[in-house]
Amino acid sequence: MPDIFDEVDEDLRAERMRKLLQRYGGLLVLAMALVVAGVGGWQAWKLHEARVNAGVAREFLTALDGAAGPPGDARRAALPELAKVAQDGNAGYRVLARLREAALKFDAGDAAGAEALWTEVANDAAADPLLRDAAVLQSVLHQIDHGDPAALEARLKPLAAPGNPWHALAEEAQAMLDLRQGHNDTARATLKRLVQDVTAPDGVRGRANGLLARLGG
Repeated sequence: MPDIFDEVDEDLRAERMRKLLQRYGGLLVLAMALVVAGVGGWQAWKLHEARVNAGVAREFLTALDGAAGPPGDARRAALPELAKVAQDGNAGYRVLARLREAALKFDAGDAAGAEALWTEVANDAAADPLLRDAAVLQSVLHQIDHGDPAALEARLKPLAAPGNPWHALAEEAQAMLDLRQGHNDTARATLKRLVQDVTAPDGVRGRANGLLARLGG
């Protein structure tokens, strides 16, 4: 008897499945087709995105090659190329292109244009924090001999925190700012700390040591 009941139960399940397929089979086929189309569309988009990024990368490298040359027409020609990458590239390339474009503008005498780009990157919430801080540091360094000391110090303070990757360069900038204001003892203390900082880049430590020698240690 249990076997008969099992067979009847299986027949009932099969009948229910048949009726469900009759009623909803078309929808299931449509759903599967949409899933397949969606996967295919996503793969096509990723392929398109990869091709676009490769093209932007080539444009960026070409612009960098021009920007690395001596001042002149080649560098000026790189500016519109970098501006195009800054507009059309993905988030990473846009930020890098703006930073390089800012440096070129400053070298070409367009300090206001350079400052606008550094400020733009520094305030870009989508940019990597490391690059945002780099923009702030570049802006401060290019104003170290004429900018408002209090304003520059306020911008350097978070960058000079021990955990910040730019802290050594920020401290070096702060020392230069102190020297400009005649705060030689404060600058000397900062420079001594930099010389002893094993995490600081060799170039920073070497410059700090040289300045200390000029200040009398």
